[in-house]
Amino acid sequence: MSLTGISALSVFLAAIAAWLVGAVWYMGLAKPWMAAIGKTREELVGPSGKPSIVPFVTSFLAELVMAVVLAGFIVQIGTVDVAHGMAVAFMAWLGFVATSMVVNHGFGGARPMLTVIDSGHWLAVLLVEGAVIGWFGR
Repeated sequence: MSLTGISALSVFLAAIAAWLVGAVWYMGLAKPWMAAIGKTREELVGPSGKPSIVPFVTSFLAELVMAVVLAGFIVQIGTVDVAHGMAVAFMAWLGFVATSMVVNHGFGGARPMLTVIDSGHWLAVLLVEGAVIGWFGR
């Protein structure tokens, strides 16, 4: 898989945009998400009262890896533009992310709303990444 012609800057900006989408997504859905995981804010942050930075850094690194791989997928399709970027992103989400989450959450006994919230987040992340990468083009 070659990334020839894809700007490293576009991939990095796609990861930043994806991270920001996640921040907005979960700030807006904090209460339903916590209800879906069955935890309180206090249980998530622990005795310090402050959330750990580790999940935020991990999230950004995961979204950076996603952006690199998504860029490779988009290049392999041949046309690098917003529409194709988002179409490839949707197919990646449907084929890999949503299916994995449904299986893992199903076996883990997670509430269906958790699957809806989390998989919706990853759909938004991938669509934004596909749009940013496609917008920059080759």
